[in-house]
Amino acid sequence: MTAFLTIIVVLFIAVAIWQMVKIFDLSQVGAVNTQVANDKDNRINGYLMMGFLIFIYVITIISFAKWGDLPLISDAASEHGPGIDNLMIISMVIIMFVQIVTQFLLHYFAFKYKGEKGKKALFYADNNTLEAIWTIIPVIVLAGLIIYGLFTWTSIMNIDEDDDPMVVELYAQQFNWKARYSGADNTLGLANVRLIDNDRANILGLDETDPNAQDDIITTELHLVVGKPVLFKMRSQDVLHSAYMPHFRAQMNCVPGMITQFSFTPTVTTAEMRQRPDMIEKVQRINEIRVENKEEVEARGQEVQYEFDYLLLCNKICGKSHYNMQMKIIVETQEEFDAWMKEQKTFQNSITKN
Repeated sequence: MTAFLTIIVVLFIAVAIWQMVKIFDLSQVGAVNTQVANDKDNRINGYLMMGFLIFIYVITIISFAKWGDLPLISDAASEHGPGIDNLMIISMVIIMFVQIVTQFLLHYFAFKYKGEKGKKALFYADNNTLEAIWTIIPVIVLAGLIIYGLFTWTSIMNIDEDDDPMVVELYAQQFNWKARYSGADNTLGLANVRLIDNDRANILGLDETDPNAQDDIITTELHLVVGKPVLFKMRSQDVLHSAYMPHFRAQMNCVPGMITQFSFTPTVTTAEMRQRPDMIEKVQRINEIRVENKEEVEARGQEVQYEFDYLLLCNKICGKSHYNMQMKIIVETQEEFDAWMKEQKTFQNSITKN
């Protein structure tokens, strides 16, 4: 019954609007209604263009004044992070400069060269000098950014074997992550999704006949050693995922049927990051919000008090629980890592037990 009444009300509203439009049309009979803009119309539009230009600049200044000091994320926690941040800052400065200049020219020219009665527009066929300027300058700027970006990317992806990086596999599946450590031999064993056998705890499909797989360690939490390079090998069981570690400025797709890789060196432990003034302030703001929404937070099964942790996230929309696909990352000293590693079971021991 409620739905029926709602439909009737909406129908009456539509009829009323239709009748009002008809009345408005009748009131315009005999009035001058030309589609050609006159000088007054052009002046109004010209002033509106300048007004909108001022509005854009004012909003930009207010935004920078109010939120300009708000970092999207905390300082980089990897060796290559500052290089990525510098590239981002340079790109944003260039974008802001171009935006300010082009917006001014666009709106100012619309005002200056607004239509006036008796004023004839100048037909300007071409100007080789202008075309060369607005072609060469963007080419130089973009080429510089691209070359800088390529050098930055190359410096990140070129792995120095002399550093003896710790080899870790990140295994993605809807909707969780698994980490596989290469064990004492620092070599990951062979694996294939066809070998997955949950009954025998072979959840990643490791080849039980491969000697290199016997000392591999599978965990649901990622521990890294501060100052030690780590080489990630990435696999996906089902769909396209993306391993995203924002504080380490690291991201790489996890593609079904192939292995991708990414390497970095952590530079800040979890404990050190928690003590940084900007992080303390950020956590405090988060906890104030969580206290205000205490019932909702508890209903989700979460602790009201938030504590910072590095996170591994999925940055591809991989399904309905994509938002919840994350794994905690702990960066610690070598001694703490070794103590944690001693508590973990090797693949060989897990299989034997099951």
